[in-house]
Amino acid sequence: MLKKINDFLAGVPMTAAGGIFLVISLALSLTGITLPLDPAWGTVIICGIPLVYLSVWRILYNPGISKISSALLISIAMAAAIAIGDLFAAGEVAFIMAIGAVLEEKTTQRAKKGLNSLIQLAPRQGRRLSDGKEEMIAAESILPGDLLRVLPGETIPVDGEILSGTTSVDQSVMTGESLPVDKTVGDSVFGGTINRFGTVDICASKVGEDSSLQKLIRMVEEAKKKKAPMARIADRAASWLVPVALLIAIAAFAVTKDIVRAVTVLVVFCPCALVLATPTAVMAAIGQAAKHGVIIKSGEALERMGKVDTVAFDKTGTLTNGNLTVKDISPLSDTLDETELLRIAASAERYSEHPLAKAITAYARQRNTELLEAADFRMLPGRGISAVIRGEKIFCGSAAFLKEQQIEICAMAEQILEQFRTEGKAVILAADQRRLLGAVTLSDTLRDTAAYTIKKLRKTGTHAVLLTGDHKQTAEYFAKQAGIEDVRAELLPEQKVSEITALQAAGRKICMIGDGVNDAPALKTADVSVAMGAMGSDISIEAADIALMSDDIAKIPYLKRLSDACVKTIKLSIFLSLCINFLAITLSILGLLTPTTGALVHNCGSCLVVLIAALLYDRNFLY
Repeated sequence: MLKKINDFLAGVPMTAAGGIFLVISLALSLTGITLPLDPAWGTVIICGIPLVYLSVWRILYNPGISKISSALLISIAMAAAIAIGDLFAAGEVAFIMAIGAVLEEKTTQRAKKGLNSLIQLAPRQGRRLSDGKEEMIAAESILPGDLLRVLPGETIPVDGEILSGTTSVDQSVMTGESLPVDKTVGDSVFGGTINRFGTVDICASKVGEDSSLQKLIRMVEEAKKKKAPMARIADRAASWLVPVALLIAIAAFAVTKDIVRAVTVLVVFCPCALVLATPTAVMAAIGQAAKHGVIIKSGEALERMGKVDTVAFDKTGTLTNGNLTVKDISPLSDTLDETELLRIAASAERYSEHPLAKAITAYARQRNTELLEAADFRMLPGRGISAVIRGEKIFCGSAAFLKEQQIEICAMAEQILEQFRTEGKAVILAADQRRLLGAVTLSDTLRDTAAYTIKKLRKTGTHAVLLTGDHKQTAEYFAKQAGIEDVRAELLPEQKVSEITALQAAGRKICMIGDGVNDAPALKTADVSVAMGAMGSDISIEAADIALMSDDIAKIPYLKRLSDACVKTIKLSIFLSLCINFLAITLSILGLLTPTTGALVHNCGSCLVVLIAALLYDRNFLY
């Protein structure tokens, strides 16, 4: 019951009501009008009760020196001001602290839906084979060694090894790879990934809590627990602030025999400006970032971003656009030109559901290439397709697939294919029953701002590293284009976490940038994390501290400059507030300030802090 009342009084509407009562009290005091009951009592009750509640709760439940907090000092000052009849001073310090609490709460709220979304990816059931019969069982009932059948379009229920069949598996949830990966007998598969094409039988190896997806979920949970809420600066200093304030007030009373001076010391000693310094600057910085399509979820993220010296990038959807496009059309037969090779390949692939096939067909249509009728279309999952075009059988697929069809690939063609692979391109070979016709390559495209971003980061002394689940050759190709020298490829989610942990152990402060479900653990492990908001997964966005809603990675250098300025603003505000407090304490001891005038001077310090923070909102950090 007490907590409900406290939460109600600490909310924005009641805090605003407390401010209105305080303004009315000040207006009445300045005009000399008196009422039977000072309106400042409203502020004392509304804003003071949560303070007293917080200070008592910390005394009862906090360990050691943390029992002493800024809330305790302000409660003492408020009680002392009430005792000598200065209700305005009591209400003023309570109201300023209430404003600080509201602002800080606004900057530290975070959504927690991401982990639930990740848990929903966990498979619910699997198809077990027993004595030649199929039966659907709950995923948690699957045991190591069970024989499971996975049909096209189904989610693979557990980690395992393929015993029969070939297919292509969409394992972006685990590795972030932009393309389905061809799988055959002996290859490993991960629970939670999607079987796209062929039927496969697998032997379960890791089940339940040992599966890769469950490990992914646990890593996100554990990483979230490591993120403690940002402690208030005033509370960190309260262990010495409260005793010092009390000693000075007692000393002032002992020397001057004036209780008003002692109470004034307590009022001006209250760390209201100190409390406002951080949340107001953070709110201004978050507001400016929002204007530029950058969503910052907490003040902690800004503070940590200013200390970052290494930025780790995911590849697909982060450094690259995440969209496949045809890059090369290379005839390897003297009887074909590029247009005819594209026509044959697109016509043969037109009925395929594979992403590479769809990209080739879409490209042909964009070029207004007339497609031919394809008969007897057949797809061999994980290998390739065949179709009859103009009475001749055409094969499209990998080099291994063509070799299965007894089609020779000469040394020159092998050399060309190897060159394409080093450029990070996927290759589709086309052939008829007699010879190799040519190759069509596809690739993701580097973001236009990638090289610019890396260049700007390097100028600030920030190191860039690429962490990706993609193949090494592909990763190195795109890294070279972007200007990244440190490349770490073929990483599973837990390996990305290990790489970040190793960098942190070496003393580096890491900012991780990613867009996929597989990036969530790495995002939570990094010191600060950024998700690509427009095309990124909900899970990565929820796991991250910051989201780029326009997917413009050129905003990363902007974030660095903004966070640096925010931290400097906070430090300046703290320094000025301490100077004002020192001056006010001196004037209070000399008897030149009363609790009311002291509260007003004290309020001027708080206003100055807010003004300095407001200037942060309109500064230009984009260039």
